[in-house]
Amino acid sequence: MAERRAFAQKISRTVAAEVRKQISGQYSGSPQLLKNLNIVGNISHHTTVPLTEAVDPVDLEEYLSTHPLGVDAGPLRDLIEFPPDDIEVVYSPRDCRTLVSAVPEESEMDPHVRDCIRSYTEDWAIVIRKYHKLGTGFNPNTLDKQKERQKGLPKQVFESDEAPDGNSYQDEQDDLKRRSMSIDDTPRGSWACSIFDLKNSLPDALLPNLLDRTPNEEIDRQNDDQRKSNRHKELFALHPSPDEEEPIERLSVPDVPKEHFGQRLLVKCLSLKFEIEIEPIFASLALYDVKEKKKISENFYFDLNSEQMKGLLRPHVPPAAITTLARSAIFSITYPSQDVFLVIKLEKVLQQGDIGECAEPYMIFKEADATKNKEKLEKLKSQADQFCQRLGKYRMPFAWTAIHLMNIVSSAGSLERDSTEVEISTGERKGSWSERRNSSIVGRRSLERTTSGDDACNLTSFRPATLTVTNFFKQEGDRLSDEDLYKFLADMRRPSSVLRRLRPITAQLKIDISPAPENPHYCLTPELLQVKLYPDSRVRPTREILEFPARDVYVPNTTYRNLLYIYPQSLNFANRQGSARNITVKVQFMYGEDPSNAMPVIFGKSSCSEFSKEAYTAVVYHNRSPDFHEEIKVKLPATLTDHHHLLFTFYHVSCQQKQNTPLETPVGYTWIPMLQNGRLKTGQFCLPVSLEKPPQAYSVLSPEVPLPGMKWVDNHKGVFNVEVVTVSSIHTQDPYLDKFFALVNALDEHMFPVRIGDMRIMENNLENELKSSISALNSSQLEPVVRFLHLLLDKLILLVVRPPVIAGQIVNLGQASFEAMASIINRLHKNLEGNHDQHGRNSLLSSYIYYVFRLPNTYPNSPSPGPGGLGGSVHYATMARSAVRPASLNLNRSRSLSNSNPDISGTPTSPDDEVRSIIGSKGLDRSNSWVNTGGPKAAPWGSNPSPSAESTQAMDRSCNRMSSHTETSSFLQTLTGRLPTKKLFHEELALQWVVCSGSVRESALQQAWFFFELMVKSMVHHLYFNDKLDAPRKSRFPERFMDDIAALVSTIASDIVSRFQKDTEMVERLNTSLAFFLNDLLSVMDRGFVFSLIKTCYKQVSSKLYSLPNPSVLVSLRLDFLRIVCSHEHYVTLNLPCSLLTPPASPSPSVSSATSQSSGFSTNVQDQKIANMFELSVPFRQQHYLAGLVLTELAVIVDPDAEGLFGLHKKVINMVHNLLSSHDSDPRYSDPQTKARVAMLYLPLIGIIMETVPQLYDFTETHNQRGRPICIATDDYESESGSMISQTVAMAIAGTSVPQLTRPGSFLLTSSSGRQHTTFSAESSRSLLICLLWVLKNADETVLQKWFTDLSVLQLNRLLDLLYLCVSCFEYKGKKVFERMNSLTFKKSKDMRAKLEEAILGSIGARQEMVRRSRGQLGMYTIPSPSERSPSGSAFGSQENLRWRKDMTHWRQNTEKLDKSRAEIEHEALIDGNLATEANLIILDTLEIVVQTVSVTESKESILGGVLKVLLHSMACNQSAVYLQHCFATQRALVSKFPELLFEEETEQCADLCLRLLRHCSSSISTIRSHASASLYLLMRQNFEIGNNFARVKMQVTMSLSSLVGTSQNFNEEFLRRSLKTILTYAEEDLELRETTFPDQVQDLVFNLHMILSDTVKMKEHQEDPEMLIDLMYRIAKGYQTSPDLRLTWLQNMAGKHSERSNHAEAAQCLVHSAALVAEYLSMLEDRKYLPVGCVTFQNISSNVLEESAVSDDVVSPDEEGICSGKYFTESGLVGLLEQAAASFSMAGMYEAVNEVYKVLIPIHEANRDAKKLSTIHGKLQEAFSKIVHQSTGWEVGNVLVS
Repeated sequence: MAERRAFAQKISRTVAAEVRKQISGQYSGSPQLLKNLNIVGNISHHTTVPLTEAVDPVDLEEYLSTHPLGVDAGPLRDLIEFPPDDIEVVYSPRDCRTLVSAVPEESEMDPHVRDCIRSYTEDWAIVIRKYHKLGTGFNPNTLDKQKERQKGLPKQVFESDEAPDGNSYQDEQDDLKRRSMSIDDTPRGSWACSIFDLKNSLPDALLPNLLDRTPNEEIDRQNDDQRKSNRHKELFALHPSPDEEEPIERLSVPDVPKEHFGQRLLVKCLSLKFEIEIEPIFASLALYDVKEKKKISENFYFDLNSEQMKGLLRPHVPPAAITTLARSAIFSITYPSQDVFLVIKLEKVLQQGDIGECAEPYMIFKEADATKNKEKLEKLKSQADQFCQRLGKYRMPFAWTAIHLMNIVSSAGSLERDSTEVEISTGERKGSWSERRNSSIVGRRSLERTTSGDDACNLTSFRPATLTVTNFFKQEGDRLSDEDLYKFLADMRRPSSVLRRLRPITAQLKIDISPAPENPHYCLTPELLQVKLYPDSRVRPTREILEFPARDVYVPNTTYRNLLYIYPQSLNFANRQGSARNITVKVQFMYGEDPSNAMPVIFGKSSCSEFSKEAYTAVVYHNRSPDFHEEIKVKLPATLTDHHHLLFTFYHVSCQQKQNTPLETPVGYTWIPMLQNGRLKTGQFCLPVSLEKPPQAYSVLSPEVPLPGMKWVDNHKGVFNVEVVTVSSIHTQDPYLDKFFALVNALDEHMFPVRIGDMRIMENNLENELKSSISALNSSQLEPVVRFLHLLLDKLILLVVRPPVIAGQIVNLGQASFEAMASIINRLHKNLEGNHDQHGRNSLLSSYIYYVFRLPNTYPNSPSPGPGGLGGSVHYATMARSAVRPASLNLNRSRSLSNSNPDISGTPTSPDDEVRSIIGSKGLDRSNSWVNTGGPKAAPWGSNPSPSAESTQAMDRSCNRMSSHTETSSFLQTLTGRLPTKKLFHEELALQWVVCSGSVRESALQQAWFFFELMVKSMVHHLYFNDKLDAPRKSRFPERFMDDIAALVSTIASDIVSRFQKDTEMVERLNTSLAFFLNDLLSVMDRGFVFSLIKTCYKQVSSKLYSLPNPSVLVSLRLDFLRIVCSHEHYVTLNLPCSLLTPPASPSPSVSSATSQSSGFSTNVQDQKIANMFELSVPFRQQHYLAGLVLTELAVIVDPDAEGLFGLHKKVINMVHNLLSSHDSDPRYSDPQTKARVAMLYLPLIGIIMETVPQLYDFTETHNQRGRPICIATDDYESESGSMISQTVAMAIAGTSVPQLTRPGSFLLTSSSGRQHTTFSAESSRSLLICLLWVLKNADETVLQKWFTDLSVLQLNRLLDLLYLCVSCFEYKGKKVFERMNSLTFKKSKDMRAKLEEAILGSIGARQEMVRRSRGQLGMYTIPSPSERSPSGSAFGSQENLRWRKDMTHWRQNTEKLDKSRAEIEHEALIDGNLATEANLIILDTLEIVVQTVSVTESKESILGGVLKVLLHSMACNQSAVYLQHCFATQRALVSKFPELLFEEETEQCADLCLRLLRHCSSSISTIRSHASASLYLLMRQNFEIGNNFARVKMQVTMSLSSLVGTSQNFNEEFLRRSLKTILTYAEEDLELRETTFPDQVQDLVFNLHMILSDTVKMKEHQEDPEMLIDLMYRIAKGYQTSPDLRLTWLQNMAGKHSERSNHAEAAQCLVHSAALVAEYLSMLEDRKYLPVGCVTFQNISSNVLEESAVSDDVVSPDEEGICSGKYFTESGLVGLLEQAAASFSMAGMYEAVNEVYKVLIPIHEANRDAKKLSTIHGKLQEAFSKIVHQSTGWEVGNVLVS
C-alpha cells in the first residue's frame, strides 16, 4: 500500500480513468493483492480487463453441455443446474365467497356477457418460481425469521457477566479476611501465614493428559476436533442485519383480486315496541351521507311484528321466504366520516286519513293506561283489522328517525365495558338529545379489537353498542323526498333543532351495532346467494347490504353482479282531469308487451316471497302530486333485448269501501325501454304519462315519442320523475368502453353491420372505427376502466396476438393496442398513487399480470389454453414478419411503415401472395407456422426459413387445446386449407416496444415493469404450452426475438445513463424494472445471453462514468441493478461454483491460465489456479460472472482512491452482506461441502478486505478496566489515558511500563501516503468483517492453506492485522452494557445520522473535521482520522467521562422504544455472546491454518509473532469460557511447537502472555482458571526444558503479578490462590521432572507469588497504618528477589515512604540496598575497575546488604531484553542513588555512614576526573567529620538495620 500511495501521489490528478489506464501499463511486480489499480494477472494475450469494465461472460449453456455433471445426486447436484421443477404454471381455482358461484341463469348469452363471466370465473393462471423464496429478497435475516433461527442457542458464560457487583464483592472480601489468619498472629516477616492459606486452598480440576508427551500433530488434531464440535452452523443468524429500508430486491406477491368491501358494520334489530299494538309496522334501514348528499347503501327491510300482527295480513302475503326474514345486516362503508347517518323508516298498512291522523293514537295513548282506555283500543284494533283485510297490500309512510353513526362508534369506542347501551330520545325537558348509557345489557363479549388512537372514523375497532331509540318523528306527507331528509339530518346536528319542537311518537327500537366479524355465518349476498359457512339453510340469515360508495372506488370487477335500482321520486297529476288522489305506482320489469310478460325479478322486502313480478309505492292520502321514497331492486337478466322495459302503472286506490267502486283504478301508464342502441338506459328520467294503455310495439320506443292517437296527461309534458341506477359488472356505463367492446365482439361474431349508438358501421368502415375506438379509450372515465380492467387488457392483448381479418384484409392492431395499454397503465399510475408498492408498481396491474393474464388461445372457436377460453369464433389470419426485414434493427423504420401494419413496408399485393411467400412450395401439413417456432436455429431474417419437424411439436400437447377446425369464410379458403396461426405475444410486444417512439415510448418507459412482466409471463406460458420448459435453453426462442430483447435492453440502458440526472425518480423505477426483467429471464432464457445483456448495461454505464465528475449516483443505480439481478434464487448455480477455473469458453480470444507476471506466485499452473481463485482475475470474473461483478463493485468502491464513491460504502457492503447471509440460511447449502463451494465464489473478498485495513473503523482503540493492555497507535497519541489508574501510578506499582501492545504496524500505513482516507463507519466495517469471517469459516481449509503458503510475509501480516481487528470488533459487550444502553447502537435514528455524515464527509474540509470531531466525542460511529483518534472511540465508546450522551437523553424516547424488557436484554446478550464466541473461534481456526502454513513451508517464522499477537489480544478481550478453553489449547500447542519463539524472539510477548494467563488464573469461572493455570504451568515447564531453569518466566510472572495486582480494580485473590495451588499440584504430579530442581523452583515461585499477592492485597487494606505498610512493602520487595527492576522499584517506594515520615536513617538504608542491587547487576554488565564489585562493597554500611547478591540459579542475566533496563541500572543511576543515600544519612545524623558511602563514590568520580564533584564530596566529608567531632555521643556505624 505504502509504496503505491506514494507512487499515486506523483500522478497529476487527471480523470481517475486516465490514471488507471496509465498505471495499468507501467505497473508490475506488485504483491498479488494490489489488484487495486485494476491489474489483473497479465495473462497471455494480455487480455487484462480493468475492474471498472465488465468482462465477457462465460457461455453458460455451452459450458454446461460441454462439462457433463461430475456429481450424480446429492446436495452438490443442485449447485450445477437449476432443478427440473424450477418453474411451474399453475391453474388455481379462484376462491369463491359464495356456496354457488354467481353466474347468470340463462344459458344463451351474448359474447360480451360470456367474456365477462369467463373473466370472473376462470382459474387464476399463476407462474410460480418454486424456489423464489430462497432468493436474497426473502433473506430471513432481514425478515422476522431471525428469531426462529436463534432458538436453542447455548448460553455462553462470560466472566464480566458473572462478576459480582461492588457491594457483594466487598462483603466477600471481608469474609475472606476473617477466614485468613490475621497477619499479626504470625511472626513478622514469616511466610507461614501465606503458606498456610495456600495449603488450605483447593486446586481447580486438572486437565487430563496435560503432561503426556503427545506428538504435535495429534494435539492439533484433538484441538481441531474439539474446536469444530458444537459449533453454530449459521454465523449470520447471530449477526443483526444492517439497517436498511425494505430491501430493494424484494417483490411482494400481489394481492389476489377480490371483491371490494369497506369497513363492515353489523347491525342487529332486536325489537320494536309501541305504546299500543294494533297493527303490523314495517321497517327499513339505510345509510346516508349528509355531506355528499348521497344514499350510501341499499335498503335493509326487516319485520319485528308479532305473529299475531302478521296474521292480520295473511290473505295478502304469500308465505315468507326465509331470505326475507333477516333481522341483522352487514353494512359496508368505504369512506366513513362524521356525516354518516343510519336512517330508519317505518310504514304501515294504508288506511283512511292522512299520516297525522293515523299517528295520533300512537302519541296520546300510553301503555300504562291500557286498562283505562280498553274500549278505545278495542275500537282501534277492529278498525285496523278491517283495513288490513281490505288494503293489506298497500302501505303508507308512517314515521322515521336517524342515528348519527359516528357518535355511537366513538362513544362506544371509549367505553371500557363489553357492550354499551345508548338510549336516544328527544327529551323535551332538557331541550337536548340525551344519550343515556347504561350497562344493563351485559354479556356479549366485544370482538377482540384494538382502538386505533383518535381516529373517530374507524369502524373496525369500537366496542359493540346496544341502542334504544325512543323517539320517532311522524312523516310529513309533503316532505318525503331525499332532499327533505338531508335538510332534517343536517338540522339534527344543530343544538336548536327544529325537530325538537315536534311532538314525537314514543316507541322503543332496540338495535345492536358492532364491527362485523371476519367470516360471519348464515350470510346472504345482495343477490341472496349464500356466503360460505352456511351450515343450515333453516337458520334466520344475516343480509349483506350493498354499498353505494360516496366516492369512486377503483377496484376491478371479480364477480358477476347485475342489479337495477328504481327510485320513483314524484308525480304531478295536478292538471289531470278526474279523481286521482290516493296514488300508487305499480312497477314491473317486462320482457314483452303482454301483461303476462312481467318477470319475477323484483326483490321482495320483508316477510314475503323472495322475488315478485310487481312492486307498489306507498300511498300518500289525498295527494294529487305525491313524493315517493321507495327503492325497488331488480335482478337484471344477463342478456337484454330491445323488448325488455320497465312498465309503470299508476292507480287510484279507494280507501273507503263503496258500492261498485273497484279497489284500484288505473289512471296512467309510462315506461322506459331498457336498451337504447344496445346500451343499458339509466339515469334521471322525467316521463310523460299516457292516459290509456300503450299501443302495440310501444316497448321499443321511448314514451317521449308522440305516438299517434294517444292521450297524455298535461299535453305530453314530463310529469313523473324517476331515477334508474345500475350496479353491474356487465354494463360498463361508459360509451367509449361500450363501443370498444361492441366492435371487438362484432368482429368475433362476424356480424355486420354493427349498430353502435346512432351509427351503423359497415364492414369496410370497421378498421378505422376500431382504431379510433382503441385510441378513444383514453377519454373513458377512470372508474369503469378500472372496473373492467381485466377484460379490457385481455381484449387488447387478443388484438395484438390475433390480428383480425376485415373485408379480406389482415389488420395489424399491434401498435394501436400497445399504445392503448401504455396510456391506460399510465393513467392508473398517475391517479391511483396510494396503490403503489416500493418499486412504483400499481397493485391492480401487478395482480392482473400475476393472476389473470394468460396467452389467448391460438385458434378461434377453441377453448383457450388452461381452463376457460378467451373469446369465441374469430376470423383471424396471421401476418408473418416480412421476409425482407433488415437484419440490423433500424429503430427509425417505424416511420415508413404502413399505418395499419408496422411490420410491412407497403401492403402485399394480396394475402394469398403473402401467405404463399411464407409457405413457399413446402408441404402444407404443418399445424403451425415457423413464426411460432423459429425453426431449428431460426433462419436469418433475409432468407426463407425451412420448415422443420420441430414446428409440429406445438401440437404435442393434448388436442383439446388446439382443436383443428374447418374454416367457412370464402376468403380463408383461398389459403389453400392452411390453418391460420397467431403471433406470439412476447415477440410482438418486444417488437412494438423496440419500434415505438415519441410519447408512446415515453409512457412505455414510465411503466416498463408492466410490459417486462407481461413479456416474461407470456414467455413462460409459451414454453409451457409448447412443452418446451425442459427444452435446451438455446433453442427456446427464435433469434430475432432475442435480437429485439437485446435492442430493447440496450436502448433502455442508454436511457438510464443519459437521463439519470434529469428524471431521477423515473430512472430509478426503470433501472429496477430492467433488473427484475433480467432476473426473470435468467429463469427462462439462454443464461449466457442474459449475461451478455447484463454486460451491455454495464458497458453503457462504464462509458458514461468516465466522463462524470461525480459518479456516485450512477454507480448507486448500478448497485441497485446488480443487487436485484443477484437476488435470483439460483444465484449460486449461475456462478458455476463447481467449475474449476479452466480457460472459460467465451467469445474473447482464448485465455490460457499461464502464469501471470504480476502475481507473486510460484510459476506452475496449479498455483496460478489457486491465485485465480483468490483474485479478481479475468478467468474468475468470467467463470463466476455475477459473483465477479459483485466483488468488483466492492473492490472499486472501497478502493481508497475511488473518487466520490465514499457515500456508497454502506450500500455495496450491505449488498455483499445480504448475499452471504442469504446463502448462510439457505437450506440447499446447509451441507458443509456445499457451503465450501459457495464460499469459493467469495475468496477474493479476503484480499479486497485486506486492502481496506487502513480504512476500517478502529475497534481496537478501547480502554478497559479489565486489566487489559492499553492499545495505542503509538505515533498518533501520547498522553495520559482515561483509564481508572493513571499510567504513571500503574508503572509505579508495577515497577515497569505496562506491556504496550501497539496497533499492528500496518494499521499506520496511512501516514506514509500523506493523503487522508475516509474511514468506514463502524457499522460498515462490522458488516465487512462478518463477511470475511463467513468466508474463512466456510471456505475449504486446504485451499486457504495453499493460498496462505503463496502469500508474502507482508500480506500474511496484513491478514493477521485484520483478524486482530475482528477480535475487537466482535468482542462481547457484556450484559451490563446492554442494560446501560438499553437501546442498541445501530438503530434507525442514529442510522440517519450516519447517512448524513457519510454525505457530508464526501468532501474533505473544515466541515468534515468538525463532524469528525463531534464523532470522536460521542464515539458512536466512525472514528476520527488517524491523526486525532482518541482512545475512547470504541464501538460504544467509553462514555463514562462525558457529562451526557445524546442517546441517553429524552429526545430519543419518542422515536424508539427505549426500555427493553429484561427478557429482551437477556436475549440480546445471549446472541451477542454466541456471536463473539463463534467469531473468535473462526479467527482461531484461521490462525491454526496460518501456523500450519508456517510448519509446512518451514519459512516465514516471522509471522508467528503476529499470530501470537492476535491470540494475546483475544485473551485480553472479554471472552466466553468456551472460547478461552480452545484459545489456551491453541496457545499451548503454539508454545510447544515453537518454544524458542517466546523465550528468545518475542520476549515482549512472553511478558504479555504471562500477564494474560495470570489474569485468567484469577477468573471467577473455574474452567477458565484450570485452563489458564495449565497453560502457565506448561509455559514454565517448557522454559525450564530449554535451559534447565525458568528464570525468564519466573521474572515475567512476578512482574505481571505486580502489574495485575496494582492496576486491576476488581481483583480477587481467592481465585488466584486456587490457581497457584493448581500449578503446585501439577508440579507435584509431574513424574517426568520429579528428579530435577523444577518442582522446588515451582514451589518457591508459587510461594513467592502468593506472598506478594497476599501482601499487595493487604497493602491496600493497611493504607492508613504506616508501620504495617512499610512492613508489607519490605516483604513484597523481598518477594521480587528474582526481578531486579521490581525489587528496585519497591525499595525506592519504601525509601519514599520513610522520607515522607522523616525516618531518614531508614530511607538511607533502603537507598543503600538499592545501590547495592544496581552495583550487583552493573558488575555483570560492565567490567570497570572503578565500579563497586557488587553488594560486598557495601558491607561496611550494612551487613544486610548481602541480601542483594545475584547468585541464585534462577537469576536472569541482565543482558536479557527488558531486564535491568531502567535508568538506575547505569553508572549515573548508581551515582544518583549513592548521593541520595549520603544526603539521607547526613539528615539522620549518621555521619560515619556518610563517609562509607562516599568511599564508594570517590573512585568513580576520580575515574571520570570530575574535579567539581570531588570538591563537593570532600566539602561534605569535612562537614560530616566536623559534626562527629562536635557530637558528645559517638555512633557505632552499621548497627542500624534496614527496618
